[in-house]
Amino acid sequence: MFSTQLLDHFQNPRNAGRLADADASVRVENPVCGDILQLSLRIEDGRIAEIRFLAKGCVAAVACGSAVTELALAKGVREAREICTEDVVRAVGGLPEASAHAGQLAVEALRAALAEARVRG
Repeated sequence: MFSTQLLDHFQNPRNAGRLADADASVRVENPVCGDILQLSLRIEDGRIAEIRFLAKGCVAAVACGSAVTELALAKGVREAREICTEDVVRAVGGLPEASAHAGQLAVEALRAALAEARVRG
């Protein structure tokens, strides 16, 4: 069973969509289950000013995509780099073992986007 928080993120995703003027835009994929997470962000004055996600996959992948954007929004780049899988899992109220990959996918996407933004900046 999924937690109330996870279902809320799935049914009412935060920061869903594309970001046209992104400083970084990445796509990460879990080759085992096929989940895909696209994440884009814009940085102003060293902080994440905007962040958006698109997910194709299981309920947990969508929920974790939503949660990682909430965790990262308005954070400094250094602080956002410290967001870990456990933070995402906690934000969605836990994950069943079979869905544990979703939290890791969200964190991988965030770290990839932050790395891309640093390279560009």
